[in-house]
Amino acid sequence: MKKKKIMAVVGTRPDAVKMCPLINELRTREDISVSVCATGQHRELLSDVLDVFSVTPDYDLKIMRAGQDLFDITSGVMLGLRDIFARERPDAVLVHGDTTSAFAAALAAFYEKIPVCHVEAGLRTYDLTSPYPEEFNRRAIALMASHHFAPTETARQNLIFEGEADASVSVTGNTVVDALRDTVREEYEHPLLSWTKDSRLILLTAHRRENQGEAMRNIFLAVRRILDEYADVKVIYPVHPSPAVTEAAKEVLGDHPRVRLSAPLGVGDFHNFLSRSYLVLTDSGGVQEEAASMGKPTLVIRNTTERQEGILSGGMRLIGTGEGSVYRGVRTLLDNRALYYAMSRAKSPFGDGGASERISDIMEKII
Repeated sequence: MKKKKIMAVVGTRPDAVKMCPLINELRTREDISVSVCATGQHRELLSDVLDVFSVTPDYDLKIMRAGQDLFDITSGVMLGLRDIFARERPDAVLVHGDTTSAFAAALAAFYEKIPVCHVEAGLRTYDLTSPYPEEFNRRAIALMASHHFAPTETARQNLIFEGEADASVSVTGNTVVDALRDTVREEYEHPLLSWTKDSRLILLTAHRRENQGEAMRNIFLAVRRILDEYADVKVIYPVHPSPAVTEAAKEVLGDHPRVRLSAPLGVGDFHNFLSRSYLVLTDSGGVQEEAASMGKPTLVIRNTTERQEGILSGGMRLIGTGEGSVYRGVRTLLDNRALYYAMSRAKSPFGDGGASERISDIMEKII
C-alpha cells in the first residue's frame, strides 16, 4: 500500500512545541510518511525545540535575517516552499496556529492545490489588530484549510459560525498538553530556581508586537512596584531577543535585586520553571495554555485573548497593559489567598494530552 505523504511546516518555537508531539505520533503510523520543513522564522529557539523532541527537519528554508519583517518572512517561506511542494507533492500540508510561517505555508499549498490541515484552528478575538498579525493569519488559514483541528468546542463553534462545514472541523484538545508530558520532570534543578527558594516566583513573559513600546514599559513599571512592596516575591523574566523588549527590560528592571533577566530558556527548562512558579504573568498565547494545564494562576497582560475558555474556567484573568491595571491585578492575586486557591484549582479547558493521537487518527481517515 502506498503511504500517504504529509508535510508538516514549523517556523517558530511555539508552533514547534505543539507540532513535534504530533509529528512523532504520525511517524508511528504505518500508512503515513511524514516530512518536516523548518522555515527558520525563529532560528536558535526553533532548534532547541526540535532537539528536545528528536525531530530533524527534512528541509530548512533558513529564512531568518537580521531586521527581517513580515514581508521578508512571507515571501521567503512562499518562494522556498514552491520548489519543495513541486518536487514532493505531499497529499496534505500541516500548519499550526497563527504564525506568519503558517500563513505563508498555507497560501503556498493553496496555490499548489494541496490540501491544508490546520492544527489549533478556530481561535479568535475578532480584532485584526490584537494580536497582530496573528488574528489575520489564523482567519486567513481557515479560508484555505480543508480540515480544521480545533482545540476546544469554543474554537469549533467559531469556525461553524464562519461557515466551515461541520464535517471539516474536529475537536481534539491542544497538542501543547501532549508536549508537557515529555518535558516536565519531578527531579529538576537549575541555579535560577535555587535562587527563588523560599520566595513566591512570578514567571514573566512579554514579547508581543502590539505591546512593544509604552505598553511594555508600563508592564515592567508595574512589576517593579510589586517587587518594591512584596519582599517575598521574585521575578524571572526570560527576555525575548527583540531589541525593543531587551532595552526596556534592562532600563526598568535590570538593577532590581529580586529580578533575573535571563536569556530565552530552552523548552524543557521553561516548562520546568513554569511548573515551579507561584503565578504567571504573560502576553503569550501558548503560555496561557501551558500554565492552565499545570494549574498555575495566570494573569494575561493583553487587552484581548483568543483563549476565552481559560478566562471562563477561572484559571486566568485578563488584566490589560496599563501600569495601574497590571499592578492591581498582580497585587490582588498575591493578597487574596482564596482567589489564588480557586484559580489554581480551575479545570484546564485545553485537553487531556491525547490530541496528537486524535489528530493522527483523523488524518489517516481523511487523506
